[in-house]
Amino acid sequence: MTIRVLLVDDEELVRGGLRAILEARHDIEVVGEAADGAVVVPLTASLRPDVVVMDIRMPLVDGIQATRDLRRRLDEPPRVLVVTTFGDDENVYAALHAGADGFLPKRARPAEIVDAVRVVARGDSLLFPAAIRALAARHVAPLQGPAASSRAVGGREVRSLTAREREILTLMARGLSNGEIAGELYLGLQTVKTHVSSLLRKLGARDRTQAVITAYESGLVPLT
Repeated sequence: MTIRVLLVDDEELVRGGLRAILEARHDIEVVGEAADGAVVVPLTASLRPDVVVMDIRMPLVDGIQATRDLRRRLDEPPRVLVVTTFGDDENVYAALHAGADGFLPKRARPAEIVDAVRVVARGDSLLFPAAIRALAARHVAPLQGPAASSRAVGGREVRSLTAREREILTLMARGLSNGEIAGELYLGLQTVKTHVSSLLRKLGARDRTQAVITAYESGLVPLT
């Protein structure tokens, strides 16, 4: 299956570089380009990309708001991969909150960019455990007391998770795949998948990245 990609960046040179990298692969097609987040929703509705590769900083509508608009205004939004400059931690965290499925630095190697597009296109989150933990540590006020693990963040009911779901979420925060979690807990792979689907639904999380962020923000998973 060919992965359809929309490139959104206000720098024409960057878009051209990304197009050259992605279209060199037989399974990826760049179906369109945009120079600002203001046109992302209508372009996506007409072009139907599988993945939007989105810059964060743009002059009119930034990538954070554009990602939020995609999630709110489209019934079947595409996957979103944000590409950032080094050290843009605050905006990366905001983009993940808005519903981005992963992030990459602009200095990433071509092979890393291609792999990232493929990962998010198949429905996985591009989750870097150490990076997510570091972001959370800088942007989440430490929670104190026994109620920390049961605090609902943004309407997400962390306290509704079962003991097994909490255990699996903790392993997800370490970056373990479903197969690795199954091995760690001596469970069947399908059982783990069922638990993951359940905890995502209970947390109101679109994917693993958002679930892990919620785990840190609620205090369920320690930041240290």
